[in-house]
Amino acid sequence: MRLSLLAACLSLAFTCHAQAPQAAQRLAKQAIIVDTHIDAPTRLLEHWADLDRAQPDREFDYAKARRGGLDVAFMSIYTSPAQDADGSAWQVANTMIDAVQALVQRHPDQFALLTSPRDAARLRQGGRVLLPLGMENGAPLGDDLGNVKFFFDRGVRYITLAHSAANRIADSSYAADKTWNGLSPFGRQVVAEMNRLGMMVDVSHLGDASALEAIQLSKVPVIASHSAFRHFTPGFERNISDEIAKAVAARGGVIQVPFGTGFISPDAAADMQAFFRARQAFNQHNAELQAQGKPPLDRAAFDRDWAPKHPPRTSTLAQVLDQIDYGVKLVGIDHIGIGSDFDGVDGELAEGLTSAADYPNLVAGLQARGYADADIRKILGGNLLRVWGEIEAGAGH
Repeated sequence: MRLSLLAACLSLAFTCHAQAPQAAQRLAKQAIIVDTHIDAPTRLLEHWADLDRAQPDREFDYAKARRGGLDVAFMSIYTSPAQDADGSAWQVANTMIDAVQALVQRHPDQFALLTSPRDAARLRQGGRVLLPLGMENGAPLGDDLGNVKFFFDRGVRYITLAHSAANRIADSSYAADKTWNGLSPFGRQVVAEMNRLGMMVDVSHLGDASALEAIQLSKVPVIASHSAFRHFTPGFERNISDEIAKAVAARGGVIQVPFGTGFISPDAAADMQAFFRARQAFNQHNAELQAQGKPPLDRAAFDRDWAPKHPPRTSTLAQVLDQIDYGVKLVGIDHIGIGSDFDGVDGELAEGLTSAADYPNLVAGLQARGYADADIRKILGGNLLRVWGEIEAGAGH
């Protein structure tokens, strides 16, 4: 395909559904692609599927990963604020880790667990897709600092300190009212212990004050595992501000750009912010009703009422490329990567980036915008592997 035609397809956000040019497919296969956020474990617990083969209802499986050139897929060990509140987060996290281990044990020729970037080249031999673990929400730690090492020993290599509500560690970006206005005393201990072990501190999802304190406190670089830039979604604290992005980069870290519509579309981001705040207000009202001995309102009814008033939005590959362009100009080519959120956003993804088979489309878009192949390799995974190695090397200091 001539470059002019490719550019036309990109401007239409791949509505023409063109296959990526051979040059893009070739680079996607040759480069090491690292995606720091894939929610396959949540889907495995909802309904098991052997991901060694194509699964039409999954955005990540072995067939799609190999077609797209994906080499390192961080499996998200996600627990919700509700599971934190009812005390089940520890059990859910361990069950998810068991599920990933079972997947690897059932299909050792297709998958391997990855706990150090030093092992990536060896374990990739034979075409395996490598599965490191990232914990989304520090809730499973409870209030026991020893659980940081417990989960490190189970293979977890980053922790997103909080998710959509404040926990014992930090504030969430979604809540208007902050609990800690930074890290909690326990949260400071958690960051220090993660540094000691060589575990990546992830500031995605955090309120600004919590993110800044984590960055300042950490003795090694930190990451944002799946954060778009707030420049495009003003007022949406879930996306990373210029100030925080510069702070991450100044310490040598990396910002991983997601593909989810809710992060890259201004309208969808506004809807998401409104949803989380409305749901928190609903939960607070229910707590007050229960304290008064009154029956709670129906949570399912809240969700049913919300959905028709806020229909799904759409987003484009061009918007993801705009995010990357902005990040590179803001903090430099050495501090940008990718964290798709596949299997985690109910299919609401940028057109042209809807599964693990589609990384060549991203490569084609970057090539069309003039990025050198060496710089594309950095964005696809080189930057994250470098940062992970630096964090690992800093362990024990």
